[in-house]
Amino acid sequence: MQLATIDWVLIISFFILFLIIGIVVSKKSGKNTQEFFLSGRNMPWWLLGVSMVATTFAADTPGLVTELVRTSGVSGNWVWWAMLLTGMLTVFFYAKLWRRSGINTDLEFYELRYSGKSASFLRGFRAIYLGVIFNIITMAGVCLAGAKIANILLGISQQEALLYSSIIVVIYSSLGGLKGVLITDLIQFIIAMVGSIWATIYIINIPEIGGLQNLLTHENVSGKLNILPDFSNTEMLITLFIIPFAVQWWSTWYPGAEPGGGGYIAQRMLAAKDEKNATWATLFFNFAHYAIRPWPWILVGLASLVLFPTLESISTAFPNLNAEMQGHDVAYAAMMTYLPAGLIGIVLTSLIAAFMSTISTQLNWGSSYIVNDFYGRFINKEASEKQKVLVGRISTVLLMLCAALFSFYIKSAKDVFDLLLQIGAGTGLLFILRWFWKRINPYSEITAMVVSFLIAVFFFINKKLETPLFELEGHWQLVLGVLITTLGWILATLLTKPTDTKTITTFENLVYGKESKFHNIGYKIIAFFLGIIGTYSFLFATGYFIYGNIFPAVALAVTTIICATLLIKLWKKIV
Repeated sequence: MQLATIDWVLIISFFILFLIIGIVVSKKSGKNTQEFFLSGRNMPWWLLGVSMVATTFAADTPGLVTELVRTSGVSGNWVWWAMLLTGMLTVFFYAKLWRRSGINTDLEFYELRYSGKSASFLRGFRAIYLGVIFNIITMAGVCLAGAKIANILLGISQQEALLYSSIIVVIYSSLGGLKGVLITDLIQFIIAMVGSIWATIYIINIPEIGGLQNLLTHENVSGKLNILPDFSNTEMLITLFIIPFAVQWWSTWYPGAEPGGGGYIAQRMLAAKDEKNATWATLFFNFAHYAIRPWPWILVGLASLVLFPTLESISTAFPNLNAEMQGHDVAYAAMMTYLPAGLIGIVLTSLIAAFMSTISTQLNWGSSYIVNDFYGRFINKEASEKQKVLVGRISTVLLMLCAALFSFYIKSAKDVFDLLLQIGAGTGLLFILRWFWKRINPYSEITAMVVSFLIAVFFFINKKLETPLFELEGHWQLVLGVLITTLGWILATLLTKPTDTKTITTFENLVYGKESKFHNIGYKIIAFFLGIIGTYSFLFATGYFIYGNIFPAVALAVTTIICATLLIKLWKKIV
């Protein structure tokens, strides 16, 4: 499609604005690593919360939701909606502890909680494992999604799309540090939400769709509307509901939904002004991520079933789309081609914003591991702050380059989602318990990490074989991975010595202070369930309002208000 002048003006203005922000904050951000990676530990909850939401609004997220809706209906989203439980666990049990720790990255936790050479090895190895390998896989999925959008809406190749976008995001990320990322995240989130909602309203009302009522009653859509899985369909029930709630949420490590907190979520909690701001930021993130944002994407996914009911229809409509880029996830970008001049500029800008927000966060977070937990800890312990910032900027460039190159070897956002879940399968329970169970030691973590990775590689290779050794559905692979990995690290825990008492006492005095580690545990459990019920109620209420089912919508809205009121009354007991 051809963009109008107004569209190009919007896109170019956006790029210029972000470059200016990066340049303006670069001087202060470059002073030291505290400023570059944690923005001086003085950030308010609302800015951190919005940044968390903006980061998870990646270019691949609308495509992932669209693919789930097209293949499994609205209820297909339970594979990620179930992770709300993980998020609320972090809010009420761990956000305060992370901020109290005073560390620079969540990997410093290892030498705070454990002792000896094994703790040092674990910290250094995970710096590369997460900051480089895991990070590159995550960013590659985002790069692929961005390239698919650019291919459909701009007609440019994957190479061109990644070259242009990478240059801009690397410049402002390497200059501005976390503060630059936070400020741009705020702007990106506003643009992204305005763009997605406006685009959804317009698309629903184009003549080919004919309005919301016609969409919901269309033969291609009416069977896809159930918010809950069909309980009579055993396979769908197990895949979309039972496994995510019974196993997945507590057992798997996934970026943005780490059990107990971690990654860039921990980075933002550590950058908060205080414990209250850390907790508020994480609560806002989980509510916005799961309750506020999904429905525009869902509606576009449903609308795509009317205009592009099959993959063949997408291929016919876009004959120049590279064969390796075809899939249900490109239907979101395909629907954007129906937007008029001006609006397509805003939407395209919002998708670019989503891409840049996620990539900039991943780059800053990954380079923080490389600098703080590998280079400064093992390579050059005497490095000056300026040297560390320089290494951070260089690693930012290299991470982006590797992610862009790896994006040519994957096919869809769902593939990346499944791969990351499988690699992290079985490690989640360890991350939850290590704050409370004294016997857990570095060997527990090393075992969990190695076993889960080897299992994921084994399943991946088996899938690629011309004649697989065995056939096993992805959800059962996940369960098997969780079972083997969990048993493995528990056995390692029981067979090895726990961390010495002095280290554990110092750790507990730091994060718990004079409080018991189970202080107000009952109130926290109540808050945990109130947060879950309130967020799901708002999510469902929105859906039922859209569907025109007023009574359940009102009842669920009232439930949300009740949960919020009770949470406010409990707040002093849990923070």
